[in-house]
Amino acid sequence: MKVILQQDVKGTGKKGEIIEASDGFAKNFLLKKGLAIEASAIAVNSLKNKQEAEAFHKAEEIKEIKDLCSKVNGQSVTLKIKCSTAGKLFGSITSMDISAGLKNLGFDVDKKKIVLKEPIKSIGTFDVEVKFMEKVSAKIKVIIEAEMQ
Repeated sequence: MKVILQQDVKGTGKKGEIIEASDGFAKNFLLKKGLAIEASAIAVNSLKNKQEAEAFHKAEEIKEIKDLCSKVNGQSVTLKIKCSTAGKLFGSITSMDISAGLKNLGFDVDKKKIVLKEPIKSIGTFDVEVKFMEKVSAKIKVIIEAEMQ
């Protein structure tokens, strides 16, 4: 009997797959517990349309991320913070601060996407990577200036 899995079933298949299962297993376990539905022509067509829609939306999302990446790439964020006369910061600059600076420029970037090996603790210009997704990243300059008192 052909069935379409509604959930992942260990040892059988993943959600959305059309599998061939024995009649007893399909009727007594998969269908009874709601883990699968019978693979009628209507159900198969519905599954196909749903998968195409998901693929389209994923492609649109990737396109939007790449557009944002190209706009953010090369931007410079200037942050002012209190520091000692020697140029050592009182505190440090974290990914949250850089995210807020990008937000002021009009880019909504999550702090988790900003890659800092360690927090910035001195005045100067630093190259920082913003990783939007695998193989899609942008480089920005973060300029730390002393705040005048």
